[in-house]
Amino acid sequence: MSSINETAYPQLHADMAEKDLLALFTPTVKEQRFLNESYRRVTTQALIAIQLKTLQRLGYFPMLADVPGTIIRHICKHLGVPVFTSAALKAYDESGSKSIHQRLLREYVGLRVLGADGQAWLDEQASKAAQTKQELPDIINVLLEELLHHRYELPGFVTLSRAATRARTRVNDEIQRRISLALTDKQRGLIDQLFTTRAGRSQWEQLKREPKQPNVREVVSFLTHIEAVRKLADDLVKPEDVPVSKRTQFVLEARALNVREMMALKSVKRYALAVLLIHAQLQKAVDDVAEIFIRTVRNMHNVARDRLKEYQLAHVEQGEALIAQFREMLTAFEDDGSDPERIEKMRGVLGDDPATWIERCDEHMAFAGNNYYPFMLQPYRSKRALLFQCLDAMLLKSSSPDESLLRVITWITQFRASHKEYVRADAGFGPVELSWLTERKWRALIEGSGASGLVHRKYLELCVFTHVMEELKSGDLYVQNSDQFDDYRDHLVTWEQFEAEVGGYSAMVGLPANGDDLVTLLKQQLTELSQKVDDRIPENEHVGITETGLLIRRTDRAPPPDGLPEVDQAITNSMATTSILDVLTETERWLDLHKLFGPLSGFESKVDDPRKRFLTTLFCYGCNLGPTQTALSVKGLSRKQVAWLNLHHVTEERLDKAIFKVVNSYNRFALPQYWGTGKSASADGTKWNVYEQNLMSEYHLRYGGYGGIGYYHVSDMYIALFGNFIPCGVYEAVYILDGLVKNESDIQPDTLHGDTQAQSAPVFGLAHLLGIKLMPRIRNIKELVFFKAEPGLQYRHIQTLFRGTIDWDLLALHYRDMLRVAVSIKLGKITPSMILRRLGTFSRKNKLYFAFRELGRVIRTLFLLNYINDVELRRSIHAATNKSEEFNNFVKWLFFGGEGIIAENLRHEQRKVIKYSQLVANMVILHNVQWMSRKLKELQGQGYQVGEPVLKALSPYRTAHINRYGDYTLDLSRAVEPIDYKIKF
Repeated sequence: MSSINETAYPQLHADMAEKDLLALFTPTVKEQRFLNESYRRVTTQALIAIQLKTLQRLGYFPMLADVPGTIIRHICKHLGVPVFTSAALKAYDESGSKSIHQRLLREYVGLRVLGADGQAWLDEQASKAAQTKQELPDIINVLLEELLHHRYELPGFVTLSRAATRARTRVNDEIQRRISLALTDKQRGLIDQLFTTRAGRSQWEQLKREPKQPNVREVVSFLTHIEAVRKLADDLVKPEDVPVSKRTQFVLEARALNVREMMALKSVKRYALAVLLIHAQLQKAVDDVAEIFIRTVRNMHNVARDRLKEYQLAHVEQGEALIAQFREMLTAFEDDGSDPERIEKMRGVLGDDPATWIERCDEHMAFAGNNYYPFMLQPYRSKRALLFQCLDAMLLKSSSPDESLLRVITWITQFRASHKEYVRADAGFGPVELSWLTERKWRALIEGSGASGLVHRKYLELCVFTHVMEELKSGDLYVQNSDQFDDYRDHLVTWEQFEAEVGGYSAMVGLPANGDDLVTLLKQQLTELSQKVDDRIPENEHVGITETGLLIRRTDRAPPPDGLPEVDQAITNSMATTSILDVLTETERWLDLHKLFGPLSGFESKVDDPRKRFLTTLFCYGCNLGPTQTALSVKGLSRKQVAWLNLHHVTEERLDKAIFKVVNSYNRFALPQYWGTGKSASADGTKWNVYEQNLMSEYHLRYGGYGGIGYYHVSDMYIALFGNFIPCGVYEAVYILDGLVKNESDIQPDTLHGDTQAQSAPVFGLAHLLGIKLMPRIRNIKELVFFKAEPGLQYRHIQTLFRGTIDWDLLALHYRDMLRVAVSIKLGKITPSMILRRLGTFSRKNKLYFAFRELGRVIRTLFLLNYINDVELRRSIHAATNKSEEFNNFVKWLFFGGEGIIAENLRHEQRKVIKYSQLVANMVILHNVQWMSRKLKELQGQGYQVGEPVLKALSPYRTAHINRYGDYTLDLSRAVEPIDYKIKF
């Protein structure tokens, strides 16, 4: 049974503000007239008024004895009657008059009771919702919307929960039955073989395999594994009609079950889960191959760049010798003698072997202009076979009519077994097509002089592999049966859906609905702001335009407010030393987070003491102790029990729901409102160490060492709203918008600050269409290009900043295509990162890339102009990004076990660990704010300076009172002081 607190089922809260009481529970003049006309006795009128206002608020009639006293007192006071006693309210609840009054009120507000026909309708609506929803609270929330829309009085919560449970069971059983019935006896036999155990191993566990660190041997082994999975999947019908939410749920459940647990299921469910997992694992494996291919080619480029630098350092003397030789030649050429005499002197400078000097010049020129491509040949030798095998495993398709690269792939494949350095350009399938190759460096290496009719085989292969990597990243090429590298256009809303949604969406985010209006608006904004900034430059003491470019002077840091050190120290001294486990226990008991984590199957949990099990699991993974150490530190549970709950009850989505619940609780306190408005957030990444034996682990040049990036969105109120785990080699800005789009908490920012990686033009463009104001930290502003609205515009002071002009025609032409992407994101069809992965890489084919880049240039220029014009904006960005850095340090301090290394090698488990750690950090932040609020109120009464300046300068990232080490006692019987949201300052 789902908990009422997990749903939107309306409830009354005792701690209601006075303004809310006035707005929600004060009878209107019309309502008072209705009461007067219905009954003469004022006490009866008051009882009916209480029911009327609670019905309007809730959609159903609560027991009056359960209505908070604040509401009873407010209505009675307003009507001028004595406040009812609890006994009087209870007596009225049991009287026959109540039902009479309720019939009267239903007629007055226009509600109807859910009768037998209504119950059948409710079951039908539940079945519709269960087609796309898996979690019971989500189905119940849909029912609540439908009931209110059709003017039904809400039935009891138990009625809704049972209807949702029946519908989900019915729908899930039908999906599983349909998949199972589609299997032949032969296919069932193939699936049965997965559960046969030999020497302690089964094909079922092998099916869940993920690639380790991608060395040649591991990749070859993994490609063999993929072929086996592909062969198995090809023999099974892919169930295309299973909704994404259902597919995801069934795959999670299948992945968590071992052979013994799978065999304990009914055969229908076992076969269905197996089929879905096989197809999901193939899809994930194909993604892995594409990642391996991209990483391998990218690493070859990195190695070649490093070797070019080494070569250049080692041959500095040779370059100097060539320059000296050239100077001597020029000196001889300018001699006063006759031409024959000068030529003779020049020959003397060259010596007897001018060919040697020509070779040295050719060698030097070959690596001029940072041309590192020749250095790729050496690392390519050991990677060549692997890259061809990856091509075999990927079914590449072009997302545009231009298939020239695919034809060249076919052409080079015919020489896969060749050892010749050069091959004829017209060999085999016909002349090699190189019209797509525009880079001169590659052409020079591949074709040489071009007169011989030969091409350099290895350079051509390297060039093709490089372009495949780039086009996979840009979306110009896609991979069939893939998830991360499929054709993103398949996920966009249809044009019919777009037309139905675009009007409402444009109004919601404040955008014009057509391209011409957008161009008019942005052109006016850019022109006016550019002139405004130019006019203010002489009086802007923080900015200067010098010969070297734009100069932004640092501002002085504001001194701490009076009284801050004393207040801060008093808080620290008052916080008694406590263990991290006690902090988590108290916070969990306030919020009942364990109720969010039931069995993946959706059935009732059979776990004894679920709160203890959840807290132990949270402590284990959120503080990184690991199951073994946790079992040793917390008595009463085995290592297996600790790990079991994580595998069978915990998902990323459920961890997100727990995080949102903590955030919502935090948002009810007054203290965080002094730290921020909740309308802005900052995003930043921090490297987490992981073991090298997995695909996620990669060496990060900026952070140093192997690992992945924990990427957190932190509110200006200090609490983390969303977390993600991404590979080191990925451009962080790709994920910067996901956190706001996926954030379902009560804190909803519309402004996003980020690290310098967020300066990308396409990111600015997409953020604007999503209604998000992107304001990243700016570094090396001199290197950023400002764009004018019109080429003929001239500015007195900032003219040198502008190095380009906006192509407004391009924006107007593709505006609706861009809006279609934004609407698709709003409807949950795609994520911002899905499209930014494609837009983050230059594409010569994708017009959408150029359109988003052009829009981003406008929005980024507007931001940069405001950035140089407004010193307070720069300060707020700096403060916001500092909060992100402080949170990163805070969450790592709490992640103290295992030397801070994420021991999980499975990527979905690594992502869960990041969310566990965020949940732990947020729970500690909430606990700190509760304690700080109480203490600050005491300090106010003791005469301390606890005014607004001091409150604004405090932070909840406090750790001095927390003991991370030693023995841990999980005491659930200890009295816990209740959470108090009413503390004001």
